[in-house]
Amino acid sequence: MEKLDSTDLSILRVLQRNGRISNAELADRVGLSPSACSRRLDILEKSGVISGYYAQVSHKALDYKMMVIVHISLSGQFAKTLSEFEAAVKLCPNVLVCYLMSGEYDYILRVACKDLEDYERVHRDWLSALPHVVKINSSFALREIIDRPNVGI
Repeated sequence: MEKLDSTDLSILRVLQRNGRISNAELADRVGLSPSACSRRLDILEKSGVISGYYAQVSHKALDYKMMVIVHISLSGQFAKTLSEFEAAVKLCPNVLVCYLMSGEYDYILRVACKDLEDYERVHRDWLSALPHVVKINSSFALREIIDRPNVGI
């Protein structure tokens, strides 16, 4: 996709606030006809600018009251080592986010758990069993200050 123009950015701003808005209402808010808005939306989706739509569900409502930041070191950063680790970590349902990092640790994960016992299970059954892991450092979030689902536009 070519560079986003001001109309594309307006569409994205509105959708970030309300992903369930009708096409007619979206078109009205951004000053387009419904057909023109639908075409733009289709381009934004097909080009990957819009990567999906979802409901942001409260972890606490599902009884996941503990967030853990996990730093992981691997035995090396060979392509095979990284790809094997990444394939395995994607299977752990408690891992919400996983980043390949530069610096002291190879990966940082954000893990949702119900309580300390649940984290012990995740640590024992999932994290410690991940391929090539040589060090795990866990930090427990005391309070969430901000969790933005989107960047500012």
